[in-house]
Amino acid sequence: MISTSTRTLAAELPRRIGDRVTVQGWLHRGRTLKSVVFLILRDRSGLAQAVFTGPEAMAEADGHPEETVLSVTGTVTANPQAPGGVELTSPEVVALSGPAEAPPFDLYRPGVPATLPTILDHAPVTLRHPALRAPHVISAASVAGFRAALDGLGFTEIHTPKVVASATESGANVFAIDWFGTPAYLAQSPQFFKQAMVGVFERVYETGPVFRAEPHDTARHLAQYTSLDAELGFVTDHRDVMAVLREVLAGMTEAVARQAGEECALLDVALPKVPERIPEIHFAEAQELIAAHTAEDPRGEPDLAPAHERWLSEWALNEHGSEFLFVSGYPMVKRPFYTHPQPGRPEYSNSFDLLFRGLELVTGGQRLHRYEDYLAVLAAKGESAEPYEGYLSAFRHGMPPHGGFALGLERWTARLTGADNVRRATLFPRDLHRLNP
Repeated sequence: MISTSTRTLAAELPRRIGDRVTVQGWLHRGRTLKSVVFLILRDRSGLAQAVFTGPEAMAEADGHPEETVLSVTGTVTANPQAPGGVELTSPEVVALSGPAEAPPFDLYRPGVPATLPTILDHAPVTLRHPALRAPHVISAASVAGFRAALDGLGFTEIHTPKVVASATESGANVFAIDWFGTPAYLAQSPQFFKQAMVGVFERVYETGPVFRAEPHDTARHLAQYTSLDAELGFVTDHRDVMAVLREVLAGMTEAVARQAGEECALLDVALPKVPERIPEIHFAEAQELIAAHTAEDPRGEPDLAPAHERWLSEWALNEHGSEFLFVSGYPMVKRPFYTHPQPGRPEYSNSFDLLFRGLELVTGGQRLHRYEDYLAVLAAKGESAEPYEGYLSAFRHGMPPHGGFALGLERWTARLTGADNVRRATLFPRDLHRLNP
């Protein structure tokens, strides 16, 4: 067997014309003609073609099922018709796996003929298709951009528990588990932990899974998704948080363009332009606007319906040329207890949602930071402070004004790629019906 230490990636071949190299990957497609056999290998960087001529070489190459893992050694030869403009001639082939079983559909075809359930049921194989793999490359680039942007702003990455002792943040929409005989829950967010860590690092962020036991069965909801969270101290109000989020969005977009350009081209992705100042509208003003220009009157409702989010996104694009829109000042009745009220209008909050291409993508805002304010809020809600004592302890020891946000990675990727379902941007989705694979 040929050593992998001598391996050359498909994307490197144009720089190796005339050299004898070894390429290893999956058999993307094999074609046997009368006097020649073509084997196209796929590795993480792209495609490489090997050409076998003569009876012995053709016999050696023929008969490998597609997706069999092969090692091919040959001379890099220019050929404008081949992938990358080069091919391997005078090749030798060695199988690195047993003969592969056929995938649910031909992975070499440009289109994907399978339904979403078929794609998800066979994800370990179907995600090898370049068009199905591409969203996850874009997702990875997005996370890299998220980290780089916040690192550049003096944030510290943290990693917090995903199993918690109490379901205090928002009631019953949690998954209960048995923790060595003690009741526990899967965390809905790192919110409490990242607030506490503002008292340690001032600025923190995390990328990790969160769990929501909400029985949604829609194209935009998951029971487990990846949340990109950030929290920062010494803010004036929620607009300082919005300014940081703007830098994060720009960094994520730039990283996708730089690291996943080929995947964007494959999926015909149009990356958004992040304005220097993302337009903002207050929740109450948004409702007035919708009532004035549509047949619906949402005034008095505590939240925006999906149709209203889509309408506001169209308005922002037409009026401000922006695919992003901040809606700020959501009613306090729809925000968690730790949300800071709007000064002078206590029925509204110093919080926001970010809409992107018709969909809520980010929720954030300013938090309460004084211990006595938390006691007052809980008392007004008729709740005891005792279940929250672990959370509130940080505020007893002095916390600065702070705020943060959470961005759903799968929603971001789905919006970027134009996916009709967030599951197309999710590795191994977990939802109301799916626990496998």
